[in-house]
Amino acid sequence: MDRFSFLNAAHTEFFAQLYDQYLENPDSVEPSWRSFFQGFDFGMTTYNDENPVQQIVEVSTGNVDCSLVSDKLQKEFNVLKLIDGYRSRGHLFTKTNPVRDRRKTTPTLDIENFGLTTADLSTVFDAAQVIGIPPSSLQDIITRLKAIYCQHIGVEYMYIRNPGVVKWVQDKLGVNNNQPNFSSEEKKNILNKLNQAVSFENFLHTKYVGQKRFSLEGGETIIPALDALIEKAAEQGVEQFVMGMAHRGRLNVLANIFGKSTQDIFGEFDGKDYDQEYFDGDVKYHLGLTADKKTRTGKSININLAPNPSHLETVGAVIEGITRAKQEKYYPDDFSKVLPIAVHGDAAIAGQGILYEIIQMALLDGYKTGGTIHIVINNQVGFTTNYLDARSSTYCTDVAKVTLSPVLHVNADDAEAVVHAMSFALDYRMQFGRDVFIDLLGYRKYGHNEGDEPRFTQPVLYKIIAKHQNPRDIYAEKLLAERVIDATYVNGLEKEYKATLEENLEASRKKDLTIITPFMQNEWQGYKQVTSVQMLEKVDTSYPKEKLTEIANSISNLPTDKKFISKIQKLINDRKTMFFETDKLDWGMAEHLAYGSLLQEGFDVRISGQDVERGTFSHRHAVVKVEDSEEEVILINSLKDKKGNFNIFNSHLSEYGVLGFDYGYALASPKALTIWEAQFGDFSNGAQIMIDQYISCGEDKWNNQNGIVLLLPHGYEGQGAEHSSARMERYLQLCARQNMYVADCTTPANFFHLLRRQLKTEFRKPLIVFTPKSLLRDPRCVSSVEELVNGSFQETIDDTTVNKKDVKTLVFCTGKFYYDITAERENNGRNDVAVVRIEQLFPLPVEQLKAIIAQYPNADDYVWAQEEPKNMGAFSYMLMNFDLVKWRLASLRQYAAPAAGSYTRAKRRHADAIRMVFDKNLFR
Repeated sequence: MDRFSFLNAAHTEFFAQLYDQYLENPDSVEPSWRSFFQGFDFGMTTYNDENPVQQIVEVSTGNVDCSLVSDKLQKEFNVLKLIDGYRSRGHLFTKTNPVRDRRKTTPTLDIENFGLTTADLSTVFDAAQVIGIPPSSLQDIITRLKAIYCQHIGVEYMYIRNPGVVKWVQDKLGVNNNQPNFSSEEKKNILNKLNQAVSFENFLHTKYVGQKRFSLEGGETIIPALDALIEKAAEQGVEQFVMGMAHRGRLNVLANIFGKSTQDIFGEFDGKDYDQEYFDGDVKYHLGLTADKKTRTGKSININLAPNPSHLETVGAVIEGITRAKQEKYYPDDFSKVLPIAVHGDAAIAGQGILYEIIQMALLDGYKTGGTIHIVINNQVGFTTNYLDARSSTYCTDVAKVTLSPVLHVNADDAEAVVHAMSFALDYRMQFGRDVFIDLLGYRKYGHNEGDEPRFTQPVLYKIIAKHQNPRDIYAEKLLAERVIDATYVNGLEKEYKATLEENLEASRKKDLTIITPFMQNEWQGYKQVTSVQMLEKVDTSYPKEKLTEIANSISNLPTDKKFISKIQKLINDRKTMFFETDKLDWGMAEHLAYGSLLQEGFDVRISGQDVERGTFSHRHAVVKVEDSEEEVILINSLKDKKGNFNIFNSHLSEYGVLGFDYGYALASPKALTIWEAQFGDFSNGAQIMIDQYISCGEDKWNNQNGIVLLLPHGYEGQGAEHSSARMERYLQLCARQNMYVADCTTPANFFHLLRRQLKTEFRKPLIVFTPKSLLRDPRCVSSVEELVNGSFQETIDDTTVNKKDVKTLVFCTGKFYYDITAERENNGRNDVAVVRIEQLFPLPVEQLKAIIAQYPNADDYVWAQEEPKNMGAFSYMLMNFDLVKWRLASLRQYAAPAAGSYTRAKRRHADAIRMVFDKNLFR
């Protein structure tokens, strides 16, 4: 009885309470205890006592003579342990790998490891009732357990902590012994989709020899599985699907699930130019598609496959954002109606850190989407890396355990098992609104791409693969043996499908250009694409004073029936003072007024990021907390006539995943101001892939507009290398043609109009804003109400404090440095120096700058001044894009780190850069 010795420390009263709880509601106790009590109850038929709880204690703790315990009771416990072993570890002993032997796992599920022998095989055990059958022989119990847990589907779920969920899974697995049970018609449909998948790849392989297509061969069963998933989900009420996947199998999915014209696909293979000049396109296996289609039962559904770059798992965050936007827009009361499907590669899901960030979003209020179905096309190799070198975990899907999500490992050669597993996954998602994973274990017929030689790195494996039948032929033989089809059936399917492909290939080659359909164009009706010249056209962002007054009243009055800490009361009272008394609006006040004005006009506002509710620098306080209860109060939501929705969410500590989510949200919500704010501007480098591969070039590659706003706190205040620079130079290096806006505002009013402009145009561009830190409370950085009422966004701000004819030195700068320079000018009484602010760096307002320069007839010294080192900031960008004058630079020297760690050294360098503005001899 030593295996129960851990119970010696437990108190009898604990067992009594737990047993009473079990008797009242078995599902309310932890699964292993429930099995324990079930076994005990079964054993009571031969070992009875007036005090069952005491008996449990005595048996389990060894405080009773073992000879007094019936052997039957002991065996019942052993059978329960065997059942628990299959449930917990059966997935390790499945037949899920079609081309390799599985790694050996010990101990095995042999009955000897559970205190049972072959002599017990014919013994009938009451424990059989635990797996849903009447008392049965041990042999029958094992047969059922092997059928459920050790065939072509291995299931991991015993780590789930909710007994009700565990029971649901076990009941679901118990139906038909977790084996498929399809009608002849359903089987034929599976075969038809498999034929499409196989024939499509074969056709491309012969027509475009050696061209990259990242074929699906070895994982073709995902096509009938996705087809069945969409059909069944539509029957359960899902109306929209949002899918993301990397390049492996993408063309097959586009053609055979999304219905993309194969004429267009062949045109892309032939390398034709595009029918539009304003974008450069992308490789064919990165493109997305939106389609409206009917299911076989006649239901209309909207399906979306998001475009993505070669950074494999980035699109997972994007589709979650798209899904959330669609859910809020179309089905705010039932998120289940939009289903996200994320398709992964095995090496990517194990190796890419963004997966963990996305998984951690799954249950957070600001990011949850009602459950995602994750599907892994498991090639058992990443590029050329063997799976043994690709991860430390047992499975590539072990990240699923973070959110206690069930995982089904499926043999990709068994088409029916794959479709059956997909049905389970859908039912789980619809029942619980949580993530579920399918690990589709197959292989990759060719190398990483079709021009690769896989035998360089996996010679033994690829000898096996070369002889291996494709899943269609394997399934056809099965159906032939079952007499569902005859010998000519598959040939007929293949001939018909290939004839259609031949017709489309011939038609495609008669066309001169390739047509790329924008992703989700249905969401972007009425929006136009524009040039950088049009981006510089003035937009009316003025707003009536009476409306601003309504907003000011809403955000400057706390509920009188709730108690707030004194600092909050002062902050909110200060808002009232600055609007209604001093007429000096600070940055936070102007920001709130911008949001309120957009809400009144019917636009939505979504703000997301670390600590955004309060603001990293405690300036926003969009959410205030009641002192005693921590109840959240969002004052702007008290705005009586607002027509839009305001949502602000503190994100988890993620940049990469959260920015990807918000980019996706903006992609589906052109009428929402979608903002991601970095805690400090330089933290955005944790999301650099999203910036490089989506934000800066998504329109150029995929014809997709996006209005995402990035707020990046920036400014040199002696806070060290990681809290000074938002790396302005990196964004400016990405700027070209008409891809985005980059701004560095110096007044609250300009920030107000900049935010409003983002939604008042007939187009959408990403907006990068370098926002202040110390200026948030600087009494010089204020604006009047009138500047909001009748103003507009100023791309440049000329110096109005000097006599232009007296100016000899004309200084150009951006952002906070303006205040530092003008303070020094005032100290020195230098009336011969004018300071011009460039508020929008891209598109650069060159004509405005020409006009400003012309107003200074006596200037002969032109300075570009920046607080960043020479090799950072905007200097190199200005040299490349602005040649109207010969610059003199005033800045820090070149450095590897953005700023010094020593406060004293940082301030000294900063002061040196300022002195350079006024002293030509310090030029370097």
